Amino acid sequence: MTLLTAAETYLQDFHQRQVGVTSAAFAHLPARSVSTSYASSYVVLTDLVLTDLVPVGNMPLTVLDLACGDGYLLGLLAARAQAILHLIGIDMSYAELAVARATLPPSVRLQCGRAQALDLPSASVDYLVSHMALMLMDDIEQVVREMRRVLRPGGQFAAIVGRTFLLGEVNDVFMRVFKPIASDALPPLRFGDRRAGSEAGWRELLDGAFAQVAFDDIDVPWSPTPNELWASLTHTYDIDRLDDDARQRLRSAFMDAVAHLLTGDGVIVTGWGLRLVRARAA
Repeated sequence: MTLLTAAETYLQDFHQRQVGVTSAAFAHLPARSVSTSYASSYVVLTDLVLTDLVPVGNMPLTVLDLACGDGYLLGLLAARAQAILHLIGIDMSYAELAVARATLPPSVRLQCGRAQALDLPSASVDYLVSHMALMLMDDIEQVVREMRRVLRPGGQFAAIVGRTFLLGEVNDVFMRVFKPIASDALPPLRFGDRRAGSEAGWRELLDGAFAQVAFDDIDVPWSPTPNELWASLTHTYDIDRLDDDARQRLRSAFMDAVAHLLTGDGVIVTGWGLRLVRARAA
């Protein structure tokens, strides 16, 4: 594999230490758009693939899960439509792929690689999906070029990406206590391209190579206890990179700051704010 960037080196190490962390965070929480409820944000993508792809004859259609992680999304697709789909997963984490290989059917093809240089023939993919990864990728313009190259003309793309960190007032509370600590204790490391964080940015990135660009806000509501929320936050990249002292100072400040948000049941009403990006290869 090509020499990794600093951010990619960190991400590869993180997913070696915390295999399956993304599916653990999202697979068992319901998700909703303005008009539809889903069992999870992974099911948003699964339903799109199965709705949009129309088999032609007996030839299976090829679906690529880019940055597939531990293969959770591929597992959903295999369980519901293995007979009509040829499934491929690509990820740069050997540890995540090892878990995927142990849990997925042998027919699912798994490859280690970077999104900037996909080891796939041009125009060989009917549908490309990705869950909570594209907004982290370096050289996103090259990623988009590779996505378009491997998609056949008219092939479809759908991705879940980050929209906002936490839902509700707790997001402002967290940022208020996090930023002073991060300014002193968080080693600088840039993840992804700022354009991947907005609809306007995605329109700019996809312009020309893709058409029919559309978006949906996807909320993942969650009402954890403060300790459950903190435990989940420790599996995010920025908090993971804090040293033990800074992490403990953040925990103490955060717990004090969210105390007024507790409901009578002792939980905090929050969740994760995601965005669905969809387009068709021009």
